[in-house]
Amino acid sequence: MKKAAAIGMALLLWAVSAACASAGRIRPAVWAGRFYPADRRTLEATIAGLLRQARHSAIRLPARGSLKALIMPHAGYIYSGLTAAHGLLAVDRNRFQRIVLLGPDHRVGFSGCAVSDVSAYQTPLGTVPVDKHARYLRRHFPIFKSVPASDAGEHSLEVELPLLQYRLKAFTIVPVVMGQVDTGMVSRAIDPLLDAHTLLLVSSDLSHYLPYARAVARDRRTIHSILALDAEKIAACRNCACGRGPIAVAIRLARRHHWRPYLLNYTNSGDTAGGRAGVVGYAAIAFVGGKTMADEAQTRLTDEQGQALVKLARSTLMHRLGVSVPAGEVESLAPKLKDPALQRHSGTFVTLKIGGRLRGCIGSLSAAESIVDGVRQNAVNAAMRDPRFAPLSADELENVDIEVSVLTQPRPLNFDGPRDLISKLQVGKDGVIIRKDMASATFLPQVWEQLPRPEDFLSQLCLKAGLSAHAWKEPGLEVMTYRVQYFEEKR
Repeated sequence: MKKAAAIGMALLLWAVSAACASAGRIRPAVWAGRFYPADRRTLEATIAGLLRQARHSAIRLPARGSLKALIMPHAGYIYSGLTAAHGLLAVDRNRFQRIVLLGPDHRVGFSGCAVSDVSAYQTPLGTVPVDKHARYLRRHFPIFKSVPASDAGEHSLEVELPLLQYRLKAFTIVPVVMGQVDTGMVSRAIDPLLDAHTLLLVSSDLSHYLPYARAVARDRRTIHSILALDAEKIAACRNCACGRGPIAVAIRLARRHHWRPYLLNYTNSGDTAGGRAGVVGYAAIAFVGGKTMADEAQTRLTDEQGQALVKLARSTLMHRLGVSVPAGEVESLAPKLKDPALQRHSGTFVTLKIGGRLRGCIGSLSAAESIVDGVRQNAVNAAMRDPRFAPLSADELENVDIEVSVLTQPRPLNFDGPRDLISKLQVGKDGVIIRKDMASATFLPQVWEQLPRPEDFLSQLCLKAGLSAHAWKEPGLEVMTYRVQYFEEKR
């Protein structure tokens, strides 16, 4: 039986690979007729019926927030479809244009993440285009790669697609299948893709093949860990969720951006279409955050908080250079740095000037650490490791003026040619990152003061990246933008 099953799977993978090659790189519906109906009308009727049933027990999410991420099951629709429909009801029909689809590897076994290089996925309801940012992930992060065997046989992403097609008008997907990989690295890589029109959809079932009562008890503990945003407990658990890696990624992002999780529905196969001797658990969980404009307003720091960061940068440099820091200043600063607003994760830059002239500037664009930790690290880096300058001396420190910049999360900027790029840049407001092949560079928004013309700004940024001054006019350039709050030292 095992040998026959292995041969059958090998033939399936070969057939799918051949179909992809002959269909212009479109991945066919591998699991139609197994996990969900292969006939279009039957499939639409099935989903419609599940949604009608789910409406009787649907949970209404808070009005003062918007859906950011969603956990949904991926078993056959007769088993998990009702729970999945509860998740689907939380998805605004008119809002999302892109879905970052994150599921676990069930069939191959690999390190890193598999990101398909096909142009679209096919289902009985039509094709779903693969978003250009799938290629962006493969090009810029070594953990993301094409794994044809996974692409051909994995069901965790495909099963979600007909549900999304039924609910949404049109959308693209960034299909990511997670193997053995650090969840922090994955969360940092996909974070910039999660704008107001992008939903993170995590595909995962819960416990597998436990007796009904044991399964319910274990699933309750797992759901409690998710609602408590305990990524470490999820990552360490056994037989709690096949998608524990993708779930841990969602939790990390939720903690970073202050999303709140809500349980929408829980069932297992013993409640729907199976026996109770060995069941599989299913949950739909929504992650809700503030609306886009509200998020930005809520995360803005006060001037007092900003000045605490500037004082932190100076005291850090004094300590590094062997200059004594007054004890009273240390005691007054310590409680201010425990402010939750300063403990959230965000990119930071520290800029040093003497007599108005630059003396050092280094920062981090990613939100890999807290604002406080970022300022400490970048203060030292700006003083000691900026390759344009000699290390700062203790004698110079008294004359140094310090500026701290706190960044929003960089977001990809979609544009069609150089004119459209210029029209979409907001002069004086946008920090800009450019990437082409292996070259990259950024300018903080403060640079607009010296280069107010977008053409000059972009040309100098290209030169900083080691590209030609006209590279911004050529195909292949990737652009991301961010905003900055910056605080100058008051002395």
